Amino acid sequence: MSKLRIISVVCLLLLASGAYMLLYEQNIPSSDTYDVEKAIITKSTVKKPSVDLQAHTNEVLEKWQGQHIEPTEWGEHISGVKNRIDTEEKIIALTFDACGGAWGEKYDEVLINFLKEEDIPATLFINARWIAANKEAFMMLAEEPLFSIQNHGTQHLPLSVSGKTAWGIEGTASVEEIIHEIMDNQSLIYELTGHSPAFFRSGTAHYDDLAVQITQELGLTIVNYDVLGDAGATYSATEVEEALLTVGPGSIPLLHMNQPTSGTAEGVMAAIPQLKERGFTFVHLADQPLID
Repeated sequence: MSKLRIISVVCLLLLASGAYMLLYEQNIPSSDTYDVEKAIITKSTVKKPSVDLQAHTNEVLEKWQGQHIEPTEWGEHISGVKNRIDTEEKIIALTFDACGGAWGEKYDEVLINFLKEEDIPATLFINARWIAANKEAFMMLAEEPLFSIQNHGTQHLPLSVSGKTAWGIEGTASVEEIIHEIMDNQSLIYELTGHSPAFFRSGTAHYDDLAVQITQELGLTIVNYDVLGDAGATYSATEVEEALLTVGPGSIPLLHMNQPTSGTAEGVMAAIPQLKERGFTFVHLADQPLID
């Protein structure tokens, strides 16, 4: 496959006020090298880094190409998507998305510094566009043992075989586009850190069941949430605090670290001491048994 139709989205979802987007088509030639520096310097939501699909990825692509199977599920909490830790212990896995793009490429340093000061581990789902805009911060986060870096996709798209839309954002429309949405960022993170993420969360956290199967065959587990922590960084600090105080044993809250003017940091800072008083401790997703 020498060329691939790429859909690019230049507007990050704003849950409270709606969303709009611009779509582009671009032919991207295959390459036997991944030009990390070019991807970082470009900082473009239109251009997309190309990647030489590895042998296993090609096996997955060959298996699914040409098949005409209709998906039977669509949404955030469908079969195969993990939403909680399977435990009765009072542990929580905080997760923070860094989405990138025109409205989401900033860095909530206050939030991250608080987590470091309080020695709170967290799992960070990071998009390729955010990495492009924040390479220095990304490398610092990747080197910090408190934080586990995971894959939040390349163009922040819903994951679908048929171009389904979530919150006004048109998703991937083929097996090839699913693979590039996942594996381009997977390769970028590996090239920069030497670490291959084990978990994936798509833009908008929406999938169809075939996309879930493909992701699993690529070797990643899809993780969403059971507590909507900040609703796309649109909640006030009080709303974030109240949402986090609804957690139970094994909860996985979804929050954001790319909107420093939102109420997320203040809400997290208010909720964490109360959760500690209730006996909760904080863990990474890695090595935890996960359930749908």
